[in-house]
Amino acid sequence: MGDRWRIEGGSELVWDVEVGEAHEDHMEMSGERVSAIVRYGVSEEGELSLSRHVVWPSLRTIPNDTHGSLSFVFTGPGSGLATGEKDVVQQFRLRGIIYVESICGSLKTSRWLFPSIDKPIYFELAIIENTGNVSLPIKTLVPSEGTITSALKGLDGSYVIDALPIATNKVDLPPGDHALHAIAYRARRSSEMEEYLDSDELMAELDRRRALVSNSLEGSLQFDCPTDDILPVLFRFSQLRATESVFRTRNGLMHSPGGGAYYAAVWANDQAEYAAPMFALLQGSNAYEATVNMFRMYKKFMNDTDQHLPSSIIAEGTDHFSANGDRGDGSMVAYALGRFLLLRGDVELAEELFPLLEWCLEFCNRHLNPQGVVTSNTDELEGRFPTGTANLCTSALTYDALVSAKMLCDELGKPSASIYQKRSESLMKNIESYFGAQVEGFDTYRYFDGCTVLRSWICIPLTMGIFERASGTVDALFSKQLWTADGLRTTSGNPTFWDRATLNCLRGVYASGDVERAHEHFLAYSRRRLLGSHVPYPVEAYPEGNERHLSAESALYCRVVIEGIFGLRPTGFGKLTCTPRLPPHWNSMSLRGLQARATTFDLTVNRDESSKEVTVQVAQRTGDKDESPTKVYRLEPMEESISITLT
Repeated sequence: MGDRWRIEGGSELVWDVEVGEAHEDHMEMSGERVSAIVRYGVSEEGELSLSRHVVWPSLRTIPNDTHGSLSFVFTGPGSGLATGEKDVVQQFRLRGIIYVESICGSLKTSRWLFPSIDKPIYFELAIIENTGNVSLPIKTLVPSEGTITSALKGLDGSYVIDALPIATNKVDLPPGDHALHAIAYRARRSSEMEEYLDSDELMAELDRRRALVSNSLEGSLQFDCPTDDILPVLFRFSQLRATESVFRTRNGLMHSPGGGAYYAAVWANDQAEYAAPMFALLQGSNAYEATVNMFRMYKKFMNDTDQHLPSSIIAEGTDHFSANGDRGDGSMVAYALGRFLLLRGDVELAEELFPLLEWCLEFCNRHLNPQGVVTSNTDELEGRFPTGTANLCTSALTYDALVSAKMLCDELGKPSASIYQKRSESLMKNIESYFGAQVEGFDTYRYFDGCTVLRSWICIPLTMGIFERASGTVDALFSKQLWTADGLRTTSGNPTFWDRATLNCLRGVYASGDVERAHEHFLAYSRRRLLGSHVPYPVEAYPEGNERHLSAESALYCRVVIEGIFGLRPTGFGKLTCTPRLPPHWNSMSLRGLQARATTFDLTVNRDESSKEVTVQVAQRTGDKDESPTKVYRLEPMEESISITLT
């Protein structure tokens, strides 16, 4: 299948609609108090189709559980003309906002679809322009959708859901002039006063959304490479999706998956394991604040009764839930927290949260089986596929957490450093002896004792720096048994795929040093997600969830670049190793705006075309100056990594 979309201006996607081309897609956009999954498309006649699944995370329903966010599906025609004639779509554009351009005779309609950044409102704004030579009477659509919910079904009583038209309904439009028409899809408690917006406030909302998008795409963490736009653009888009899904709740900011079902809640895998190691590099952002808040929430579940951590903390932090027992949630939280604290480099925060890391690792140690690997009831897929009594993922996460814990003890002067080092060394040996196996002809890992088929999560040791079986594992991951056009199957012979597995795989294969194969598959995956039939972000899964744009998968995409291609791994406060994996046809690449230990720095990797010498330049930004003098590190022959110390 060819590309449906093209890149324009380095940060925008464009779909030029052709006559007879029928297609639908969906995309999620989020603000602090609203999220909207917009299904958009065209018929064969070029007519626009729109529906909106709008969610208000802080308006809670009864039961106030994982899915207890108020939501409503608006299916009406929305903003625009009511002429009875065909309004034919010419173009869609995506840049954190959905833009639609259509033509009806000499009337041109430009629409912007977007959520408010801090109000419980999703907007559709239309500007209708007369491109002809005579005045035209126009009539715009008047929505009638909405409801008042039962007070018995709302945590705060009844809620008012409506679609409010803004600006004029009937206008006589002279040549060259334009009219504004918009709809605000909103919800409020029935006890609250109704708020009204005028056209100036509406345009201010659009400007604020544009500013947020621009800051994420152009002003935050930036990745540049020499030969193609696809990877940098999807990196920028993924950073936006990962960080926008942060909601303001009664217990502070909470990063949540989204997808129409998962709001005002955190998960040990999505928010901790997948997203936290990236958000540590975005200090000062809402995403960073939400991550600290999440770890503080999990700290409250430490106990002396050997009860595992909950898989999720839900309902604005007021309740919790566990899916099919222990998924290895303590291992997930420990892994994420160790890396997060090392990158943050804040002694006070580390002292506050280290007890949670310590508790998780002691829980894991108590749950070692006789062969010395960590037991759990399931894994992150919660029993959708068999995991035995001890799975590879839980033990690999625990191993990395032990490595980080040793480093943190060294920084904080804690006596447990040698204990964690011995445990990590022992666990790595036990992972090899317990899970190492020939599976379907590949020298790789069995996912659990008795597993005789290949599983996607055999990639996890590669992401933790365990490379003893790298060659056979990479062969298995890219074999016909597992790899598809959409990435990894969950298990050999099954069509189900989850992007989280694919993205961990790609990060791990880069880290293992098999750069050519990693890069070939990363480019193919990225092109499909950015320019194909379902864009513009990584997805959750298929068939489950119909490829929802869950936010943490986008964080995993960014980590393929940060930890896979650049090979960054924190080793202390202000200390990192860098193992650059330059693809063969690249001689330079850079990451700008990284943050560690309250320091912002830029990292550039160069390879001399003739001598093949690789250098890593680190430029710290200090005060009002753009940057301090650049440190240059050279990789010696046969050397793969360098150690960076920030001052």
